[in-house]
Amino acid sequence: MNAAEVVIAGGGPNGLLLACELRLAGVRPVVLERLPARGAAPRANGLVGQVVRMLDLRGLYERLAGRAGPPEATPFFQFGGIPLDLRALDPNPLATLLVPQARIEQVLEERARELGVEIRRGHELTAHDQGADQGAAGGGAGVTLDVRAPDGPYRMRARYLVGADGGHSLVRKQAGIGFPGTTDDTFSSLTGHAVVPPGLLRAGTGELALPGAPPLRPYTQNRLPGGVFTFAEMPPGSGVHLVSVMEWHRPPSGAGDNTAPVVTFGELTAGVRRVLGTDLALTPPTTEGPHRLSRLTGVSSRQAETYRAGRVLLLGDAAHVHSAVGGPGLNLGLQDAVNLGWKLAAEVRGVAPRGLLDTYETERAPVSRRVLMQTRAQMALMRPGEDITAARELLTELFDDLGNRRRIATLMAGPETAYGPWFPDTRPSGAAWPAVAERLRAGRAVLLDLGGHSAVADIAAALPDRVDLVTGRPEERPSAAGSAVLIRPDGYVAWSAPAAGPPHEGLREALAVWFGTATAAA
Repeated sequence: MNAAEVVIAGGGPNGLLLACELRLAGVRPVVLERLPARGAAPRANGLVGQVVRMLDLRGLYERLAGRAGPPEATPFFQFGGIPLDLRALDPNPLATLLVPQARIEQVLEERARELGVEIRRGHELTAHDQGADQGAAGGGAGVTLDVRAPDGPYRMRARYLVGADGGHSLVRKQAGIGFPGTTDDTFSSLTGHAVVPPGLLRAGTGELALPGAPPLRPYTQNRLPGGVFTFAEMPPGSGVHLVSVMEWHRPPSGAGDNTAPVVTFGELTAGVRRVLGTDLALTPPTTEGPHRLSRLTGVSSRQAETYRAGRVLLLGDAAHVHSAVGGPGLNLGLQDAVNLGWKLAAEVRGVAPRGLLDTYETERAPVSRRVLMQTRAQMALMRPGEDITAARELLTELFDDLGNRRRIATLMAGPETAYGPWFPDTRPSGAAWPAVAERLRAGRAVLLDLGGHSAVADIAAALPDRVDLVTGRPEERPSAAGSAVLIRPDGYVAWSAPAAGPPHEGLREALAVWFGTATAAA
């Protein structure tokens, strides 16, 4: 029978990044993906938030961006279609990266294969069974999996199974994990690639100037009496725009209603005409595709009751679904993967302290709840009605305050967590940082000693297989960090030397909480 340490059901971005994280930590996962090849259909258009910096931490940003240098913060964004000017924020927490999801998947798959991850395309998980091994402690041998493959079905065993198989997750359903939440079916949207008449686009800004109407901003949810209109040149410089409209409470109209499985370009242009109140004279693109043409009716906001059932865990959309407004999906799911990877690897290797794997849910589930909250709020702000207009006017006034803009930008970026500051925000400026960055790129935990403390080095020496000691000069110490800092593999600070008292105070306990003890390793 086939066997694996960890099986990941789903070879999308979240599953692929988790596979990379596990492999960096010394575990050999198997990825089961039902599709025989990567999908070419356009989906997400880029990355927003903390995940951009997280991928830079792993050395993947430059591959995705196609250029050298670190991520740059975006000067402008929006919240529910209300413009946000972020140029005055220092630091600005919100980074963006315009890159198609197909490219993201390509880069992550290439990285996974470089690390030696086994990816089985055309292999679909059809059932799994933990038997009597349902306890959170996971005392049994593992999970039995039934797989449908091109050469016929087979059965395999895994110590752990991770469901990264989307919002309709079979893994979640078969594990008996509830998925409570709400579904809003009062609106529908049409989205497609189209050529916008160049004469209507303002040079420099890319704004759409329609006769007798204020200019419409690109990359913005423009709220109008007929609905919401969005357009953006995708990819930039292509001359082709991704155009989208949202309409509320529009009754079905026969053959072209919201239940029809196929969308025509004529339906897209008709929807644009209804929302704008005028004909935009869009034309189909003639460039090489694939080009998007799709319909969405309603949206669900749901979160799994638990992220873990025994040896089965959930990741990404399998654990939470929400509106795509603001682009938080991959920001949330890919950070789930980075949080889970090193913890699950420690569990598989037998060096995890008690309860470490459970912190995946306790840390990430609150972040998901925040995303569900803010995406629901953004969707509400785009609905029609005078009451909503009044709420938008009030928020626009509140966003004049720099502190409020910073708070919203931080919410959208997603770095606000209950599990510690992110170390690169307080990194040293000297020679110690490249050494730390090299180890974090490899998925290692780091104990950075900038004070030459022998007690710190002695404590770290007990766990050489799990924590790398990096030393530096006292003058490199960042103002916001102690003279010694314990950094988790995901870049978050687990411990910092106290301002007063012994420089190693609390270090032994922090190591035990996050990385176990030398006795456990033996």
